[in-house]
Amino acid sequence: MPQPVVHFEILGKDGKALQSFYKDLFGWKIDADNPMDYGMLDNGGERINGGVAASQDGSPTVCVYIQVADPQAALDKAEKLGATTVMPVSEIPGANVTLAQFKDPAGNVIGLLKG
Repeated sequence: MPQPVVHFEILGKDGKALQSFYKDLFGWKIDADNPMDYGMLDNGGERINGGVAASQDGSPTVCVYIQVADPQAALDKAEKLGATTVMPVSEIPGANVTLAQFKDPAGNVIGLLKG
């Protein structure tokens, strides 16, 4: 499948509480041992990767990330089709991750990951 879904995020006001909720509900192993307290889901190498954490503005959000070769080109195309940029192309320091986010015409936030 070209440009597959490769990651998801579940975000909210209290990241630690969300991590605890999903650990208890589904038995997920979530590692948030990093400076941003971003809880990475240990999926055992199967299926889609995920994260559970606090959102920057405290609002609840579920976001899927699509793998693309050129995040800026995909973001530009999304804007031409009616989307608005939520996060410009950015690199996560020390993580070797390049990402961007846009809001589709219906208001859904979609992430782009360079792959």
